[in-house]
Amino acid sequence: MINFNVIPSPCYVMEEKLLRNNLALIKSVKERAGVNIILAFKAFALWKSFPIVREYIPYSTASSKFEAQLAFEEMGSPAHTYSPAYTEADFPAILKYSSHITFNSLSQFERFYPMVQADGNRISCGLRINPEYSDVETDLYNPCAPGSRMGIIADLLGDKLPGGVEGLHFHTLCESTSFDLEKTLSEVEKRFGRFLPHIKWLNMGGGHLMTRKGYDIEHLISLLQSFKAKYPDLELIMEPGSAFAWQTGFLLTTVVDIVENHGIKTAIIDASFTCHMPDCLEMPYKPVIRNATDKMEGKPTYRIGGNSCLSGDYMGDWSFDEPLKVGDKIIFEDMIHYTIVKTSMFNGIPHPSLALWSKDDELVLYRTFDYEDYKGRNG
Repeated sequence: MINFNVIPSPCYVMEEKLLRNNLALIKSVKERAGVNIILAFKAFALWKSFPIVREYIPYSTASSKFEAQLAFEEMGSPAHTYSPAYTEADFPAILKYSSHITFNSLSQFERFYPMVQADGNRISCGLRINPEYSDVETDLYNPCAPGSRMGIIADLLGDKLPGGVEGLHFHTLCESTSFDLEKTLSEVEKRFGRFLPHIKWLNMGGGHLMTRKGYDIEHLISLLQSFKAKYPDLELIMEPGSAFAWQTGFLLTTVVDIVENHGIKTAIIDASFTCHMPDCLEMPYKPVIRNATDKMEGKPTYRIGGNSCLSGDYMGDWSFDEPLKVGDKIIFEDMIHYTIVKTSMFNGIPHPSLALWSKDDELVLYRTFDYEDYKGRNG
C-alpha cells in the first residue's frame, strides 16, 4: 500500500507494478502477432525507469536529435527517428543515434539521403505517408486533417518509390482502438498498396491504446496476423507511447488555499494545469481525482485552481465527501504519459518531483527540481 505521507508535494509517482503489467501485455502482443513494438518518447521519456522497460521492450522511437540520443544512451539501442523536418545542423546527430530515419517529404529525403549514403547506408530510410483518413476528432491531434503538414499524400508518389526508400510510415491514431487501425490499414492499402510488396518495413505509428480497459487485444492480434499473411516479407512496426504508461501513476498535490467568488469555491494547489497537466487544457479533458466525483448536489464542491498567474489555470467541478481544507492531498490519476514530457516552468513555478513507487512498496525518488533548474533554462 502506498504511503502518501512519505511523498513530497507536488510529485509525479509511477507505480512499478502497474508499469510492469502494461509492459507484459505489450510484450505479449508483440510476440503473439509477430510484430515489432517500440516505445515512443513523445509520450513517455522517464528514462530512469528504462531499465524496467528494457526487460520487456528493447527499442524506441524518437522525434528529435535529443530523443534519438536518449534512445542510444538510456535504452541502449539506436532509435527509429522521424521528424517533420531535419536541419543540416541536427542531421549528423540523427545519423549517429538512429537505425531508421523516416522523412516527412520527398524534398527532405532528396536533401539528406546523400548524407545517409556517405555514412555507408547503414541506416534504413523511409517516407511518412498520409492516407488522408483518421478517426481522431480533435484537430489538434489529427495528422490527416485537410492541409496537414504531416506526410506525403499518394498523388505525389507516382508508381515507384525513390531509390533508397526501404519503408513507409503512417501515424493517424490517438488513444484509438484496433478497429480504428483496421479502417486506417484499409485506406493505406487503397492508396499505397502498390508499394507494400516492395518495401522492407511498414511503421504504423502510435496511438494504439492496447493497455486501456476494454481494448480488443484479440482483434488487434488477428488483424496484424492477417496483414502479415498478405505481405509475408514486410516487418510491421508499432510505436505507441501512451499505452506504455497508461494508468501507471499519479500526480500528488496539496491544497494551499481555498477562495470563494459568488458561491464558486476554488481549491488552489501547489501545482498547475498549464505547467504540469497541459493536455487537460489542450485536449481538453477533465482528469480523475482520487476520492472525488463529478459535481453532486449536496456535497462540498470545488474547482481546482493551479498556482500560475494564467486566469484559465483551473478546471472543475469536483465533489468530495468532506469539505476540503488547506493541507489536504489532491491526487490526479493517470498523470504519467504526456505530462512530464510537456511540462514547463512558466512563472518559475517549481516542477513536481519525479518518483517510482517500487514493487517492494518503497518510494524511489528519481529527481527533485530547484531554483538552478529554472535559472539554467532561461539563460
